Amino acid sequence: MTPAPFFIIDDRRTQDFSTPLGKAWYLVTDTVMGGLSQAQLSSDCIAGHQCLRMRGDVTLENNGGFVQIALNLTGDATQNIKAYAGIRLDIYGNGEQYNVHLRTTDLAHPWQSYRTSFLATPAWQTLYLPFSAFKPHRTDVALNLENLKRIGLVAIGRAFHADLAIARVAWYADDTDKRHEQVAST
Repeated sequence: MTPAPFFIIDDRRTQDFSTPLGKAWYLVTDTVMGGLSQAQLSSDCIAGHQCLRMRGDVTLENNGGFVQIALNLTGDATQNIKAYAGIRLDIYGNGEQYNVHLRTTDLAHPWQSYRTSFLATPAWQTLYLPFSAFKPHRTDVALNLENLKRIGLVAIGRAFHADLAIARVAWYADDTDKRHEQVAST
């Protein structure tokens, strides 16, 4: 059976922090470990697109260095995940580099994840990030998508002002047209 071209995780049809899957995005900063980075999460509309927006300042002071928005995933999101090739993101940013972090039930420590980076330009864009691009961070355990439990969009590793908006998160199928495409702005 061929999967649908996309499995929608969030398309911002809700105008709060919740997703169509019934889970809510939340903000995490390095203050959980004594860092001093600050951020806020808001529901916004940028260039005609409903979105979630994370804005803040990443600082390396006090052993800090990250702000992120995270979403815990339900069984619905991972039930047929092996039929998909990666993550589609519709994003808008401030010209900075950001990460996507995946966490699974196989990881025991909060600093472990599977990561890939992307550039968030100051225009709406659609990115296709293959699961094969996610590299283990501080773990030797291979990424097992069936154990996926959380996705995070992260500003990390250097002092800078973060401003990242996201209008859609979806899994995409192998046969999806993966050309980099601009999202039409209004």
